[in-house]
Amino acid sequence: MTKAVTVKNITFQEGTTLICVPLIGKTLDELKANARTLATAGADLIEWRIDHFTQVREPQHVRQALSDLRQILADIPLLFTFRSKKEGGETEISDEAYFELNRQAALSGLVDLIDIELFNDEAQIRAVIDAAHGAGVKVIMSNHDFHKTPAQEDIIYRLRRMQDLGADLPKIAVMPQTPQDVLTLLAATLTMKEKYATRPIITMSMAKMGGVSRVTGRLFGSAMTFGTVGQASAPGQIAIKELRELMDILY
Repeated sequence: MTKAVTVKNITFQEGTTLICVPLIGKTLDELKANARTLATAGADLIEWRIDHFTQVREPQHVRQALSDLRQILADIPLLFTFRSKKEGGETEISDEAYFELNRQAALSGLVDLIDIELFNDEAQIRAVIDAAHGAGVKVIMSNHDFHKTPAQEDIIYRLRRMQDLGADLPKIAVMPQTPQDVLTLLAATLTMKEKYATRPIITMSMAKMGGVSRVTGRLFGSAMTFGTVGQASAPGQIAIKELRELMDILY
């Protein structure tokens, strides 16, 4: 049995799949307008994809945006994510800037979770996780493969590695080339849940072909899925209303 992870008024746990919706905007005005729309969309949590924000390199503007978003979103948990270019993000920054950005977000008192990518320097990963946990912020550790689906054993290895590094919520997203790839991701998820997981995990197969993985998380063991209100942040995301309907039909 995996240990549940509670963030504000939501709990990641076995047998439940929460819906996260991405918040994207290039400017502060755009962000605020989009946040107002998302605030009433029925998402369990909202992910600010800050790699789309043109002033991401200016700490005072990031802080101002976080402050404004916190006001608009009220009690909805906020996940702070800078997705690197190599894992499908919009902007490139140095490793030092990446870790400092996440550390400052965690210490700001304005976010509830941060996302740290697995394939980075281990010492820096551990340091930022320690800082986040010290501030009461949970950590999603992630890996994204936009080209292929690794072997089942490799998917499980990466998720276990995230656990070992101290992630609260290990996450992997992979690209299917064949229907078999979708089954590989689902089998890896189920095996991880049944044999190795000590905490909730998040997995998905991307694009239209992988859509089934976004609505069957409860069955195979993924504790969160991504829906959309307007703009998607990754291929294959489903509008939140339809996503909830599909999940309700299946369960």
